[in-house]
Amino acid sequence: MDDPQNRPSGASIRGQPDDRLDSWKKIASYLKRDVRTVQRWERREAMPVHRHQHDKLGSVFAFRSELDAWWESRRTRLAQEDAEQGELPAHISQTVEDVSFDNAARAHPNRVVRIGVPLAVVLLVGALAWIAEETDYFWRSPLSNAKFTRLDSAGTEQAATISRDGKFVAFLADRDGQSDAWIGEVGSGTFHNLTHGALRELAVVNPALRALGFSADASLVSIWTRRADGSQTGDVNILTVPAAGGPMRQYLKEAAEFDWSHDGTRLVYHTTAPGDPLFVRETSKPDERRIYVAPTGVHCHFPLWSPNDAFIYFVRGVPPDDWDIWRIQPSGAGLERITMHNARVTYPVMLDQRTLVYLATDADGSGPWMYTVDVERRRPHRINSGLEGYSSLAASADGSRLVTTTSNSRTSVWRTSLTEDRPAAILTSDPSLVLPNGVAPRLGADFLLYVSWRGERQGIWSLTHGTRREIWSSARSRIVGEPTVARDGRHIAFSVEDSGKTLLYIMDYDGSQVRVLADSLALRGNPAWAPDGQSVVSAVIRDGEPRLTRIFLNGDSPLPLVSEYSIDPVWSPDGRFVVYSGADVGTTFPLRAAAADGRPYPLPSVMLTRGARRVVFFRDSQTVVILGGEIVHKNFSLLDLRTGTQHVIAEFPADFVLRDFDVSANGSEIVFDRVQVNSDLALIERTL
Repeated sequence: MDDPQNRPSGASIRGQPDDRLDSWKKIASYLKRDVRTVQRWERREAMPVHRHQHDKLGSVFAFRSELDAWWESRRTRLAQEDAEQGELPAHISQTVEDVSFDNAARAHPNRVVRIGVPLAVVLLVGALAWIAEETDYFWRSPLSNAKFTRLDSAGTEQAATISRDGKFVAFLADRDGQSDAWIGEVGSGTFHNLTHGALRELAVVNPALRALGFSADASLVSIWTRRADGSQTGDVNILTVPAAGGPMRQYLKEAAEFDWSHDGTRLVYHTTAPGDPLFVRETSKPDERRIYVAPTGVHCHFPLWSPNDAFIYFVRGVPPDDWDIWRIQPSGAGLERITMHNARVTYPVMLDQRTLVYLATDADGSGPWMYTVDVERRRPHRINSGLEGYSSLAASADGSRLVTTTSNSRTSVWRTSLTEDRPAAILTSDPSLVLPNGVAPRLGADFLLYVSWRGERQGIWSLTHGTRREIWSSARSRIVGEPTVARDGRHIAFSVEDSGKTLLYIMDYDGSQVRVLADSLALRGNPAWAPDGQSVVSAVIRDGEPRLTRIFLNGDSPLPLVSEYSIDPVWSPDGRFVVYSGADVGTTFPLRAAAADGRPYPLPSVMLTRGARRVVFFRDSQTVVILGGEIVHKNFSLLDLRTGTQHVIAEFPADFVLRDFDVSANGSEIVFDRVQVNSDLALIERTL
C-alpha cells in the first residue's frame, strides 16, 4: 500500500498556494486512491474536506497539511481495511472475463457448473456481506436488555450524574422552591439536599454543558457555577461540596467542565476563553498544556476520556443547534469528527472502548433523543423510539449503570400589555395564553404569525381576528430562520433546512406567491427585511463564520454587509443601522451594530447572556427590548442604546422560560413563547 506520508515533512503549510487541492480528483491523486474511496473516507473517517459555500455540494477543496495529519492518525487501520476490503483478486477477475458465451457453449456443461456455481456463490456472499456492512444489519442496541427504573424523587430534575462506581446519583432539582444539588444512594429511595439555597446567586442551570459531576472517589460533588453576567474572567468556576454534606469550596478556578482520566493521572478541562480551549494537566506536574482551541464563535463542551485514556472526546459546535462529537489525542494530535448530526448534541458517555451513547435532536428539531455510535464504524443509531425525550445522561465507569433525566416539553404563545410611558414601561396586566401550541410569534398589522406543528408537518400559521390558518408547511423541511414580516406588512421571509441545504423563502402575508430567494447559501440565524423591502439580510457562512449578507429580490448577486461574526439582524425603525449579535464567548455574546452601508455603528458595550438572541426595537431607534437574566430563566428589559443602561419591565416566575418574542409597533404589548418542561430521574441498568 502506498503511503501518502512518504513526502518531505513541512512541504506545505496551510494558506500557501501549493497546499490546496481543488477537486475530488486531486485529493484522490494526492492520497493515491480512487475518488470513491476518498469520498467514503470523508463520510466515515472525518477526512478534512471543505466545501465552497456558494457552489454546488460537489465543489470541494482540501489542504495537504490537514490530509497529512489526518492520515497519520489512521494509517494503520486504513491499511488493514484496504487489505481486507480490496478489489477481487486478479486471478478471479481474469477467470470471469475468460468465460465468454462462445467459450461457454463449447465447454462441457459440467465444467461450466463447476466453475460458475461456486463463483456465483462467492459473488452472492460478497454482495450480502457488503449490504449487511452498509446497512448495519447486525447492529444491536447496547440497551436492548437494560432495565429502566424511575427513581423516587419529586420536582423537576436536571443535570443528572452518577459516581464512577455506580453507587450514587446527584442532580439539580427545585424541590424546596429553589434550585439545589441533591444526592442519593441507588436503591435507597432517599435523597439529601447538599446546597440548601447556597446556589441561589449562582446560575447553575446550563443545558449546554455538564453542570454536575463526581470526584473519582465519589467523595465530592462538583458544581458548575457562574457569577454576575458571565462576561468576565473568573465569573465561571467549578465548586465542590462533600457528598456527605458540608460547605462549598472552589475546585477548579476559571474552568467550565472537566474529566479525570481512568488511571487518575491526568485531568482534562476547558475554560470559557474564545474557542473554549481544552487543557490537559498531569497530577505529577503543575503546568497545564493546551491541546486544542476552536475558531472564534465555536465552542467545545463535555470533555470525556475514553476507557483506555487514548482519546479525549468532546462536543464541538455553534450554539444553539449546530454541534457534533469529535475526539483528539491527549497530545493534541489527530483531531477527528465522530458524528455528522449538525444538531443539538449533548452529554456523551462511553459504555466500552467503542460504544458511545449521547443525546441529540433530529433534523426536524425534535428530541433530544438517545443515540449510540460505534466510534470506529461511525454510523449513529437512535436508541429510543417513544415520544419521551432526554435532558441529561451520565454513566458509571464500567458502563453498567446510566442515569438520565427524561423530559416532556410543550411551547405556548402568550401576550402581555405595557404602559404608554416608555421611560418607565412596566407590565399593566398578567400574561394571558393566546395559543396552546406555537413558537416564534411575530406581529403584523392585524395578524399574528407563529410556527407550529400539525402531525409531522411543521408550518407557519396566522391568527387573524381569532381565526387560525396554516399559510405554509412542509413535511421534510425544518424552519431554521424564524419568519420576519416586512415593514409594509404584506411580505414574509423565512429560511428552512431541506436535504442538507438551507433555503431562503419569501411569500405574501396570506401564504401566496411563495418562491425561493436563495438556495445555494449556507444560512444561519434569523433573516430580516431591509428597510426598503428590496432585499433580505441574513447571516451567511463565509470564511468559516456567519456574516450578514444582503440577498436581493431582483436576483442580483448577494452582497456582504458586515465583515465580522454577525448573526440575527434587526433594523432600526429609521433604517440608519442594523443591530446584530456577535460571537459567543463563554456564556455571553456582545450586541453590535452596523450602518446601512456596513460601516461600524457606535453602540455602548453590551454583553447579553446566551439563551435568547432576540432583540426588538421599542417605539424609536434608541431603545430595544431584550431578554436579560440567567441562561434559562429570563425577564424582559429595556436597553438604552445611547447609554447602555437597562431596566426590567417584566419579571416572570421561575417556571416561565422565555425563548422568542415580538413587540407591537406602538409598544403597547409583547407576545412571547413559553417553554414548559417536566423532567424525571431514571436509572438504566445493563447486563454486562
